[in-house]
Amino acid sequence: MHPVREKVQLSPNVTRLVVEAPRIAEIRQPGQFVIVHLGPGAERIPLTIADGDAVAGTITLVIQSVGKSTADLVALEVGQAIIDIAGPLGRPTELIGSGRAVCVGGGVGTAVVHPIAQGLAARGVAVTSIIGGRSREWVIFEEELRRYGDVVVCTDDGSYGRHGFVTDALRDLLDAGGVDEIYAVGPVPMMRAVSELTRPYGVPTMVSLNAIMVDATGMCGGCRVSVGGKTVYACVEGPEFDAHKVDFRELADRLTTYRSFEQAALERQQQVHVAKMAALAAEAPVGEMGADFMRPPTGLPEASR
Repeated sequence: MHPVREKVQLSPNVTRLVVEAPRIAEIRQPGQFVIVHLGPGAERIPLTIADGDAVAGTITLVIQSVGKSTADLVALEVGQAIIDIAGPLGRPTELIGSGRAVCVGGGVGTAVVHPIAQGLAARGVAVTSIIGGRSREWVIFEEELRRYGDVVVCTDDGSYGRHGFVTDALRDLLDAGGVDEIYAVGPVPMMRAVSELTRPYGVPTMVSLNAIMVDATGMCGGCRVSVGGKTVYACVEGPEFDAHKVDFRELADRLTTYRSFEQAALERQQQVHVAKMAALAAEAPVGEMGADFMRPPTGLPEASR
């Protein structure tokens, strides 16, 4: 069991949970992730370890609520627990040992670049983080990233920081020169745009792929992606790869595989809530239909990490 020790709402649909996982906290490295299993009937969800405290025995998970399973996770309150957390999984980030690095985070991907910036700074690398969101309320981890270097904030609507996309700010840094490596994490269109931007500059660029994962051992094949014309498995050979070799179109297509199932699960959850509220209002037990709605879903993978 992994009790929740802290819960903070970071943006309208992103929540930070600090949970007990002492053995994972002791050995985790930047770029690694865990597989979270909330309880019986729940699916297994891959989540990057956004931070960790070996002394306190805790790890930090940042969860974007986009489907039923992630909605169930963020509904946890302090004191409640996750049954299983497996990890740390995946290959640690290959961090440069000197020079200047730029960490680019879009949306919840900002939490994923946080341990990378943390690891780079510990090595003496100069770090600049470029983070973005639709508007100010969607910007996360700004304060945490400022501990490790300069931070440039971009918002689509200009309500905070620089008006525009993270790629606009990144282009300025590339034009100025002196960038040795780029680490980018965010939605697939953002990572693809960063990759295409950095290619002509010849700056090495790493991306963390949010592929669908089930067992995280390479057995199910759900996380397979094409990198450099070869099929690789993000769970055991990644999740980070050379951005200039990733087939982003294929990745985007595969991420839509279970979208209809996710929508159906969310609708069922909403129907359960309506049935419960109706029963409470009538001071009567939920009927046959409500009970049927409360049966757990089949646990098909949710396309999020």
